[in-house]
Amino acid sequence: MENKDALCPDTEALRLDRQLCFPLYAASRAVIRQYHPFLSALDLTYTQYIAMMALWERSPQSVKELCRKLYLDTGTLTPLLKALEQKGLVRRARSEKDERSVLVSLTEAGEALRERAQSVPAQVGSCIPLEPRRAMQLYELLYELLNNMEA
Repeated sequence: MENKDALCPDTEALRLDRQLCFPLYAASRAVIRQYHPFLSALDLTYTQYIAMMALWERSPQSVKELCRKLYLDTGTLTPLLKALEQKGLVRRARSEKDERSVLVSLTEAGEALRERAQSVPAQVGSCIPLEPRRAMQLYELLYELLNNMEA
């Protein structure tokens, strides 16, 4: 029987341990899992949480702006915003300046949730086994990758 690798010399390229995407994917899932107990206390999913963080930075924002900031498409963001609206945390309304644009703003309950969420970054940070210097290097590399892929 012939050696399969001899017939297909590029089999090394398909090894899982040779892929950059796999550890990014697996690490992302592992980190997001660390958020679960803290976010469930706030009745938020991770994607709802990052949408709220973007709105805590600036409210109102257009759906288009939120999509760009969160690296999400409208098909993902729209149902997420609808769920946040049903929870009474955000309000969606057509822009008076441009009817095609939908603006998302925080409600009083959404603003109040910020206080309860203040401790989440530190709580999750304490669960991530990286020295602060290494975590900052990873942060910078990931944003470099994101920015280069968006260009």
